[in-house]
Amino acid sequence: MSPAAARETASDPDARELLTRTALGVFRLNGHFITVSERIAADGGLTAASWQVLGAVAREARTVSDLARSMGLARQSVQRTADLLVRRGFAAYRPNPAHRRAKLLVAADDGRAALRLLDPGHTALAAELADALGPAGFAETVRVLERLGAVMTELTEAEQA
Repeated sequence: MSPAAARETASDPDARELLTRTALGVFRLNGHFITVSERIAADGGLTAASWQVLGAVAREARTVSDLARSMGLARQSVQRTADLLVRRGFAAYRPNPAHRRAKLLVAADDGRAALRLLDPGHTALAAELADALGPAGFAETVRVLERLGAVMTELTEAEQA
């Protein structure tokens, strides 16, 4: 989109209203997810933030910076969460063959065990959402949110360039 077209669209009252409604909806949705995630995470002795970080490194070892970037969070907040997980024995830092100073965060056995304790709550919420939205509606919700996330990533990266 050209800069002129972008300015014209930005001044469109309908586009501005849609942005406002989208942002408010996402903020409200985030609040709901934090609330339910805190409740589910407590089953494994975790917080929503520690579940998010530990769940990511349970799939593959990653640096704190990489985690923060992929989650859209401040590196410092992810670092604090990672350090707490390491102190509790749920995760560990390992050498990174690709970078001398940026260590890899990996899930420890106790962390994987804690994540397994969250499975019943995670499964129950997934089933409730699938029932309420229907399979096609649930899949469409994921598609739209992933697309919105990708576009927002593109826009913020373009601003930083």
